[in-house]
Amino acid sequence: MVLKSSIAACFVWFGMSLIAQGQETYKVRLSPVPADQKTRPDLTGSGSLTATLAGNKLTINGSFTGLKASATKAELHSGVAAGVRGPEVTTLTISNATGGTISGSAELTPQQLTNLRKNGLYIQIYSEKTQAEGVLWGWLLK
Repeated sequence: MVLKSSIAACFVWFGMSLIAQGQETYKVRLSPVPADQKTRPDLTGSGSLTATLAGNKLTINGSFTGLKASATKAELHSGVAAGVRGPEVTTLTISNATGGTISGSAELTPQQLTNLRKNGLYIQIYSEKTQAEGVLWGWLLK
């Protein structure tokens, strides 16, 4: 009986270690986007997120604070490298407030996975005052 329990525990431990090895973790630091003289006063705030990749599913969770106007939308985008803009991958769930939480997930295509590993995926947050370009951006980095 003890032997069976020990063997079962070994299989559970081994299985959990395989699952953990199959995950990649990325960090995101949200900061104001580059601005011109007209938009600079409206660009405030910061945030941080963690993104976990398991297989091709990317799960994102984090928070933001300090916006001058309520957040309206958060998106995950895929550029080909860090600093290069790209198309929207998915819309994320965000608190409609000047601070709060961001969460969501996406099934990534092979090209999006390649872009992720080249630091090409980024989060873009929009507010009531900054609908065109967003107010906070952050790149997913290891």
